[in-house]
Amino acid sequence: MATFPPATLDDIDLDLPDRREGKVRVSYALPGRPHERLFVTTDRLSAFDRIITCVPCKGQVLNQLSAWWFDQTREVVANHLIAVPDPAVTVARNARPLPVEVVVRGYITGVTSTSLWQRYSAGARLIDGHRLPDGLRKNSRLPEAIITPTTKAHAGGHDEPLSVDDVVRRELVDADLWARVCATALELFALGQRVAERSGLILADTKYEFGLDAHTGALLVIDELHTPDSSRFWLRDSYLTRLDSGDEPESLDKELVRRALADLGFRGDGPVPDLGADVVAATSARYVDIYELLTGERFVPARQPAQQRIAAAVTAWLDGHPTMTPPISAEGRSSR
Repeated sequence: MATFPPATLDDIDLDLPDRREGKVRVSYALPGRPHERLFVTTDRLSAFDRIITCVPCKGQVLNQLSAWWFDQTREVVANHLIAVPDPAVTVARNARPLPVEVVVRGYITGVTSTSLWQRYSAGARLIDGHRLPDGLRKNSRLPEAIITPTTKAHAGGHDEPLSVDDVVRRELVDADLWARVCATALELFALGQRVAERSGLILADTKYEFGLDAHTGALLVIDELHTPDSSRFWLRDSYLTRLDSGDEPESLDKELVRRALADLGFRGDGPVPDLGADVVAATSARYVDIYELLTGERFVPARQPAQQRIAAAVTAWLDGHPTMTPPISAEGRSSR
């Protein structure tokens, strides 16, 4: 069983109903607010569909950075964010998640068995419905950004790669809605790449989750957005030099953990190995760095212990907001 570093939030227990637990987030229903839900982002880090360890400050970075990106992208698509009552907490609109994860790739890379590079280097040229040219190098830019959807794995399972056409063929998402989702995902990715470039970064790939507002049916981007958990960020200044020398790009995401696990021979099966304090500390530093580079703001760690802080913040927010936030209309605007 994994042991977690001190001063990390590995779990949360709030006096709220309908507790649900994901790999990283724990969510609750909010009494008297049927169209809203509360999410706590823990410091748990997952890789190869397994919980690996906890990383100091990780949950706070993911929560605050997602909130920042939701604000930056609201002109592209509506999102589920209502409020951030605590650095690790989001109050969000209830949404019915679409049964696919939308992965957008701008570069060919990766160490997992389903990654673009692993399949390409094994000889595949038609991957997830996309015909890729010969001669691509690992970590090089693709001719254009592509969408490679996956199914959403149940607990203990693995995501299954799909083609864009598979999503409609298997009746996972209606054709018109899926076309809109794909167009929106590519627009979000293009915006993310522009912002990353201004920050001295490369957004190599990312994963989006979309849902439909549970009350109005409006399309929303949900979960998280352009974080080091859902995205691959590289330092731009050293990218070409490292590409030419065959070295891996300098990353500011959890790729450090994936590579460390792969070096230990772990790819998701069997006991989770101990990464060691140095890898955990370096990962935490990368998460903080990416937050500061993208937002231009200094990261201030929230006070500990987190359990008491979060419980107090949630209570205070609920006391100060006795009425529900108006739902997003089907056109993607607040109904008020």
